[in-house]
Amino acid sequence: MIVGITGATGIVYGVRVLEALRAMNVETHLIVSKPGEMTRAYETDLSAKDLRGLADFAYAPGDIAAPIASGSFRVMGMIVAPCSVHTLSEVAIGSAGTLMARAADVVLKERRRLVLMVRETPLHAVHLKNMLAVTEMGGIIFPPVPAFYTRPESIDEIVRQSVGRALDLFDFDTGNFPRWGGVQDRGT
Repeated sequence: MIVGITGATGIVYGVRVLEALRAMNVETHLIVSKPGEMTRAYETDLSAKDLRGLADFAYAPGDIAAPIASGSFRVMGMIVAPCSVHTLSEVAIGSAGTLMARAADVVLKERRRLVLMVRETPLHAVHLKNMLAVTEMGGIIFPPVPAFYTRPESIDEIVRQSVGRALDLFDFDTGNFPRWGGVQDRGT
């Protein structure tokens, strides 16, 4: 699985994706954009080396010759968590100037699953048009929207639920978040 981390706020989503995939013994190929590295430094205590250490393989954002830049390299798909609107726009127009955009383009052209956990609000018309373009190409726009019916007690519970739902799209069950079980009597 290819995991992309961009400069949008919410690097914890990418970290939890890597941890969840490792727990399920799924081989991971990591790309962190330059703005993603900046966000890592702002939002976490992880070093760049620590973040790369969560993946089986890590590539520089400009390494267009990386194996994941080719359709002949078999992967199950790609998740970008978090996904900036910059990366969203690159994917929407089919840009291949960075490894992140090239890998996403390859995943789409090979008809594999691409999930973009877009982190931006509010949205204007170009953002929405880019989301539609990616959707029409077969990608999935997955904003990490919290599910409050689970009655989360921590930010980590909210993050795990969003990551678990995103990984559901690849038929992975992390087993570490509550699912909707229907309306139940809560004693009210």
